[in-house]
Amino acid sequence: MPVELRPHDRLWAGAAAAEAARLAAVLGDELLAVHHVDSTAIPGIVAKPTLDMVPVVRSLDGLDALRPDVEALGYRWWSEYGLAGRRFCTLDDPATGKRRVHLHCYEVGAAAIRRHLAFRDYLVLHPERAREYEAVKQRCLELHHRSSHDYSTCKGDWIKRIEAEALAALG
Repeated sequence: MPVELRPHDRLWAGAAAAEAARLAAVLGDELLAVHHVDSTAIPGIVAKPTLDMVPVVRSLDGLDALRPDVEALGYRWWSEYGLAGRRFCTLDDPATGKRRVHLHCYEVGAAAIRRHLAFRDYLVLHPERAREYEAVKQRCLELHHRSSHDYSTCKGDWIKRIEAEALAALG
C-alpha cells in the first residue's frame, strides 16, 4: 500500500470521537475507553490520514464475542496480527478504498495501552521531539513511499527509542 502524508488536520480529532461513538454503540459495556493515538493525534506534524485508535475492553473474549458487530460497522478483523494480546481491525473508505481507521484493541491493564498513550502524550508535551518524528517520517517516506510496511519498519527504531524515553519521563 502506498504511503501518503498530509499536514495535520484539526478535523481528525472529531473524526476519532465520532468513530469512538460508533464503537461504543455496538460494544456497549464491554468498551471502557477509546484513545486516539499516533500521528493524527499529535498537533502540528504530518501524518498518514489514517486514524489510529486504541479501544480498551473489559476482556478480549468479550470483544471476540462481539466480532460480528464490529464487522457490521465495516471493519475487517485481523485478530492479533502479530501482536499477542491485541485485536487489530481496519476500516477502509467504501468510496475510495483508502484506509480510514486502525483499531488496536486491548484488554484493560495491557502494557501496550500505556506505551501508546505515553508516546502520544510525550510528543504533544515535547514539540521538538514531535518535529524530529516528522523529519523521520519524511525521510522514511522518501525511501519507502510505495510500501507502508517498509515505511513503518523504517520508523521503528526511532519510535522504540522515544517510547522508552516517554515511559521513563512520564512514569
